[in-house]
Formats: sequence, structure tokens, C-alpha cells
Amino acid sequence: MALPPPYIPENLKIVHNLHADWTGWISKGHGTFPVTTRQTICDCEPLWETDGLQLEKTLIKASQIQILFKSQPNLSPYDFTRLIKGRLQNALRKVGTPVKFSRKVGFRSLGDNTRVIVKRYIEKQARKSDYVDPRFKDWLDRYNFSIPKVKLAVPSPTSTGRYWYALHLVVVVANRTIPMTMKNTFDKVGNCCFAIAHKKGYEIAELSIMPDHIHISLRGKLSDSPADILSSFMNNLWHCLNVGICWNYECYTGTFSEYSLGQIN
Repeated sequence: MALPPPYIPENLKIVHNLHADWTGWISKGHGTFPVTTRQTICDCEPLWETDGLQLEKTLIKASQIQILFKSQPNLSPYDFTRLIKGRLQNALRKVGTPVKFSRKVGFRSLGDNTRVIVKRYIEKQARKSDYVDPRFKDWLDRYNFSIPKVKLAVPSPTSTGRYWYALHLVVVVANRTIPMTMKNTFDKVGNCCFAIAHKKGYEIAELSIMPDHIHISLRGKLSDSPADILSSFMNNLWHCLNVGICWNYECYTGTFSEYSLGQIN
């Protein structure tokens, strides 16, 4: 009988820094947003907070709205866009200013760091480590993978809008007391990471395997939350290595994009 997976979103302690920008439009030929829209957005704020969304910034144009949120790791891009559009559309209708939204939406993950910074950070893991032996650093560099064909700057294709969903994940060896040092272990972890991504519909852009932790940057599947993606990697790697509880329940995920939060006005 198969053992139940030990790493589920409910029992993970996920340190996170997740931000995303939602863009919505009025359907062509259906006017502009009412002048009371900003107040209606403010009225929605407590409801979004119950969904795990913290409103940060809003930009309203004639027929376009952009709203920046900080979000919880249990929300997928599809959940995110559904909750924002649904709450706002319902609130506008209730105050007597109904709006016909376009079915197209925009979703862009954002973070304190840009894609280039995250890429460089992951690539330099072996070089900046405190291991004394340069030969070991050279060996670790073999397990630093960059996949040029994965273009995180390009949105995911979808019939309902444009989605940029870039995540940085960090998974840590349990207690950091039993480091991975064997070549066959590194090979297993690398092969398994790419197999998981292929199976689940993720696209790995950068992968760095270190003796006591793993860094991954990827494009996520739009129906999967950051917590889902973390648990997928942790459970499948646990199954692959077959060495008991091998990962710390505390892990990290953060969003990033071509530009940083500081550039959002």
C-alpha cells in the first residue's frame, strides 16, 4: 500500500513574498468605468482580505483597471483573477453602476527582484558558497542548470487573457544536517526535478542543486498555486530519493518579473 505524501500545502510552513498585478477591461463599446470605481474597490478590500489578497496599489483609466495585490501561497493565478474580477463586478452592480467586463484579463507576477537578478542569484549558488575546496565548487557547478528556451518574459498562452507566472522556489534538506554529497543523489534530484516539471506542466528556467538546498525558477501551471507547486516537487523528490523525511517543512516561494515592484507607480 502506497504511503500518503508527507508534504501537503496544509502542513508546509511557506515563507513567501508573492505579488501580482491584475488588469481588467470594460468590453469594447460598453463605456468607461464610473467615477465611483475607486471607492468601490476600497469597499471590496475587506472581502479580498478574506480570500488571502492584500490590496497594495490601484490605477484606473477610462476602460482599464490595474490592481496590485500581495497574495497567499494557496492561490493560483486562475483563483486570483476569478476572485478579483468576481468581487469587483458584483460590488459595482450592487451600488448601481454595473460594468460589463471583457472576459480577457491580465495577470503578472511581480517581486522585489527582477528575472535577471533571480537568474544571476541562482546561477551563482556554487560560486558564492562557503566551501573551501575550489574543486568541490567546480563539481557543484555541474548541477547548475539554465534552460534558455524557457522564456519567462513571454506570457503563458491562454484563451482568457495573458498570464506571466514566474516563481522562485527554495527547498531545504531536513534540518540541514544530512547534506547531499553523493553524485548519484545529485543526478537523481536533477533528473527528478525535470521529470516533475514535465509531468505537472511547469517549465524550469533555472535549477541549482546544493548539498543542503535546491533553488528553482520556473513558469508555473496557471491552475496550480505556489503551495501546490512546492508540495509537488517535495513529494516527488521524497519518493524519488526514498530516504524518509528528507525535506524541511519550512520552504520558500517568491514571485518575480521583468521589472520590480519599485517600478510600479
